[in-house]
Amino acid sequence: MTIIFAGGGTGGHLYPGLAIARAMVRIDPQTDPFFIGAQRGIEKDVLPGAGFEHELLDLHPLYRARPWENWKTLRGAISAWRRIGERVKAYKPAAVVGTGGYASGLTLAYAAVKKIPFAIQEQNTFPGLTTRFFSRYASQIHLGFPEARAHLKPSARTKVFNSGNPIEPPPADARDKRAGRAAWEFPPDRGTVLLVYGGSQGSQAMNEAVAGWVRSGTPDDLFIIWATGRGNHEQYSALESERVKVRPYLSPVSDAYRAADLALSRAGAMATAELCAWGLPMILVPLPTAAADHQTANARALEAAGAAQVILQSAMSPAALSAAVSSLLSDPPRLAALSAYALERARPLAAEHIAQAILELADVK
Repeated sequence: MTIIFAGGGTGGHLYPGLAIARAMVRIDPQTDPFFIGAQRGIEKDVLPGAGFEHELLDLHPLYRARPWENWKTLRGAISAWRRIGERVKAYKPAAVVGTGGYASGLTLAYAAVKKIPFAIQEQNTFPGLTTRFFSRYASQIHLGFPEARAHLKPSARTKVFNSGNPIEPPPADARDKRAGRAAWEFPPDRGTVLLVYGGSQGSQAMNEAVAGWVRSGTPDDLFIIWATGRGNHEQYSALESERVKVRPYLSPVSDAYRAADLALSRAGAMATAELCAWGLPMILVPLPTAAADHQTANARALEAAGAAQVILQSAMSPAALSAAVSSLLSDPPRLAALSAYALERARPLAAEHIAQAILELADVK
């Protein structure tokens, strides 16, 4: 049974699809996921090593700032539509899954026209344009944030699930910090470990604030795991010490989650889903240039749920960071409450639940 997955452009749109596809194969080894992506997205680097058959199409976004280039978008859409049709004819998919991005939009349009049942997995609090438009035609919608429901207009037959975002679930002993601290050569039973994670590319604003704070002197009982991003590591590596571990990238990031007591992070959907699952109190610095400012919406939703504290990038500074961390460290009940509310938002089994629902959809079509 073939299930077509369409999405990409960024890791936030691609990795949820991969997590769901892997869960499907675990549930039903006869399932055959097939991925459709764009030649110019992250999928061109990730999918060849992901273990699934796939095709990358000449797809382009809408060039809002350079409308004279939209001939590329039209040309790519026409050729991709034809190629999607060929794949559908050859594989006869039981269902289609869209996870966002312009590859997702065109494939969902084809599914809607051809009456192929499809599901949408929306990662963010404020749904993307693809999700908002196709929600009325979808058989299922799986929400990473329940707040996204207010922005959708599904049909009466559409099933909407507050599934959470599909992530790798933490191990059963995730709350035992001793082994994690030992791996980073931190004391096993004293102090606090702060994880600084600005996403795979790092965050210059966060890096500058952390660097200034470290140079001015952090508390003696604070230990820091700091992921700068590969392009920024050389600039900050000299700040490495026994209490500050400076890394270009965290792979696997679970090694850092296992050691951390508190996180300073961007507010991407997948990162915050992982932080909730690990029960980590969060100081979130949303990326202001994210599409439709969705990271700010994510951060504010978690703040309203009691799971996070928010610092806007415009207010980010060494002094602001020091004040925020010091305030939390001096208030253990507040830290405990942030952790408890994060765990309430956690959906560590989201991938399995979404996969099972979509397999049921495919089976009854």
